Amino acid sequence: MIQRPRLAAAAAGILLTAGVGATIPASASASSPQTSAAAAAPATALVTNARWGGHGSFDRIVIDVRGTLPPVTVKPVKELRYDGSGHKVPLAGKHFLEIKLSPAAAHNEAGASVYKGPRLVKVWLPTLKGLALTGDFEGVVTFGAAFDAKPSYKTSRLHSPERLVLDVWIPSGCRA
Repeated sequence: MIQRPRLAAAAAGILLTAGVGATIPASASASSPQTSAAAAAPATALVTNARWGGHGSFDRIVIDVRGTLPPVTVKPVKELRYDGSGHKVPLAGKHFLEIKLSPAAAHNEAGASVYKGPRLVKVWLPTLKGLALTGDFEGVVTFGAAFDAKPSYKTSRLHSPERLVLDVWIPSGCRA
């Protein structure tokens, strides 16, 4: 009779061990390729500056990034609003572009700003009339650009150092 409780305890131990082992996902293994890839993943890109300049037939906005340049979306919007608060961005213009970089941040892990560029600036170029940092929130850095006429633009990604370039064509007859 003493043998049966030991046999039952051993069987229960085997079943518990098998059940626990079945619930551990394969990706939790130290030798898993997914774990190695996650450990080697680059840190969030840091947006450090924004600048602009006139170049004869186009105006250019350049956004500097430390790390790998993240995906970027540029889209026309009716008005510019600050992320988080929703307050209107006080840039004069009739047409606006919203520029989003994500995943990205303009601050480090301690919360200190790494962005050294303008927060809100009026610009006196043929097409570009203003530029603002409108958000640095939950892994998305957003800029807004203001124009008097509907902008025709193209984006480029340049490397060493990493940067986004937004060229806005100057309509003929408007060249300075």
